[in-house]
Amino acid sequence: MNAAEIPLILPVRELLRRSTLFRHLDEEELGALEQVLEWFVLPGGSTLFEAGEPSDALYVLRSGSLGAFRQRSDTGIEQRIGLIAAGESVGELGLIVNQPRSATVRALRDSELLRLSRDAFDALVRRQPTAMLEAARVAVERLLLRRSGDLMSSPRTLALLPHDAGVDACAFAQALEQALSRYGSCQVLDASRSAEQTSTWFAAQEAASRFVIYLASAQHDDWRELCVRQADALILLADAQTPPSPWPERACLGAQQAQYRPRHLVLHHRGGAILRGRGAAWLSAAPGARLHHWCVSDDIERIARLMAGRSLGLVLSGGGARGFAHIGVIRALREAGIRIDAVGGTSIGAIIAAGVAAGWSDEEMTERYRRAFVAGRPLSDYTFPFVAMTSGRRVSELLRDAFGERHIEDLALPYFAVSANLTSGDAVTHRTGPLWYWLRASSAIPGVLPPVFHEGQVLVDGAVINNLPTDVMREQSVGDVIGVDIGADDVLHAGVDEHASPHSWRLLLDRLGQPCRPGLVSILLRAGMVNSKAANADRRAKASLLLAPPVTGVGLLDWNAYERAIELGYQYALREIGGQKDALADDTPLL
Repeated sequence: MNAAEIPLILPVRELLRRSTLFRHLDEEELGALEQVLEWFVLPGGSTLFEAGEPSDALYVLRSGSLGAFRQRSDTGIEQRIGLIAAGESVGELGLIVNQPRSATVRALRDSELLRLSRDAFDALVRRQPTAMLEAARVAVERLLLRRSGDLMSSPRTLALLPHDAGVDACAFAQALEQALSRYGSCQVLDASRSAEQTSTWFAAQEAASRFVIYLASAQHDDWRELCVRQADALILLADAQTPPSPWPERACLGAQQAQYRPRHLVLHHRGGAILRGRGAAWLSAAPGARLHHWCVSDDIERIARLMAGRSLGLVLSGGGARGFAHIGVIRALREAGIRIDAVGGTSIGAIIAAGVAAGWSDEEMTERYRRAFVAGRPLSDYTFPFVAMTSGRRVSELLRDAFGERHIEDLALPYFAVSANLTSGDAVTHRTGPLWYWLRASSAIPGVLPPVFHEGQVLVDGAVINNLPTDVMREQSVGDVIGVDIGADDVLHAGVDEHASPHSWRLLLDRLGQPCRPGLVSILLRAGMVNSKAANADRRAKASLLLAPPVTGVGLLDWNAYERAIELGYQYALREIGGQKDALADDTPLL
């Protein structure tokens, strides 16, 4: 079937006019292009092409959505690296550079495509060289986006799947529609209005709106199935007080399916406060989903920002006592009205980030961390150094006092902590489980604190491998990332030059007088951070805004510099945020 015989949803000529690749062509050339385009339907879950295959055509997506996938080199696991929405093209890069496909592309749902073969593309280029330049520009833009970490397009169609009739899905859908409307036109389609409509009608609704929310009914099975088929992303809505059980759509909600379409589990806490333990319990019924808590209206605003690609992730680095500067930076961000939607970090950064995720105020953070790190003297339990210089019991006690038995799934904001696995040599990202326990692992400075031994693995301070995990935050498909790096380079200095090991009496004089050599604990802490320095430049580049407070005057173990470090971070962030605030809080509609 050629393009002229397509049952029209959006006229092909109009689709081509809107396409980045072809919109510059005149009417005569657009007409010639229509005649050589091949129309076909790709069922949801089907593969358009595999990575490594010859690049023999490019495609324009007429309706539906496609996902681009690539295997991670470190794990071998296939990961979704991009989403292609209706009206966009895919496959042009391979044609231009005459290279095999760089990624696998599959239909996330039933999709209609227009295929332009290599021969037809080459003929177009000969007639219209500008087409080649335009295609090259689009390809380069996509390549730059991949390198910067902006891998994912935001979904356009959302299936809202209530677990049962007891959860108020209509109220959530209306609030989400209102929140999404700040970023583009949005409409809700429910069974009463839409159940008997044709695929052409649904495609027209999607073409007319930036976002479409398909509101499923707990009683209408056929409509629920259609909602799932039409969706780029699934929102699983449940009442936190209800006993967890699987959703009816088990076939599309398995853990293996999560990589193809994003799935978001939203738990409604009717009392306005998060019920402890419910997040972990419900995640077992929706493995692989991203968890969100709905307690107040601001939570729906946060979910909408994520869906629209306008959310903000905050990443905090490790760096010992210098990490207190994070508290000042967070205070400045809040005063500037910058909303933090997700947070994560390494070592002391993970500990401070946990306070943000828990919803602590500036005053509460300042007092809790003062009690833990200044009054608590976390590294005071020295022991025989068979494994480390301290027993680690003091740090564990202080973390438990600060965070209790709360699990990561109980935090108000999406959160992660990073540790280093010495057994496998990999960084480990913790998104579930006891918060204090994984903070203990993330901050286990080699030689200073004992490792955490978990299921035969040896876990230590995440700074050994990844001290500024902006890459981890980017994988969560947030819009912007603020990275705060307090792991300064000029950490250790020696006031003497020696070509041999110093005598013990000289070291003793150092301890009693003015030290001219760094201490053992400082050396161990710094040594644990050096290995991640080489990769730090790339991770810094993944930040939309990088903040590096000038804390070189604060020692890595100078707990008594608490107030000074906070003030340094606060004053620095106030100066730096000014020119970036509008960009980070941009609510400009997408269409």
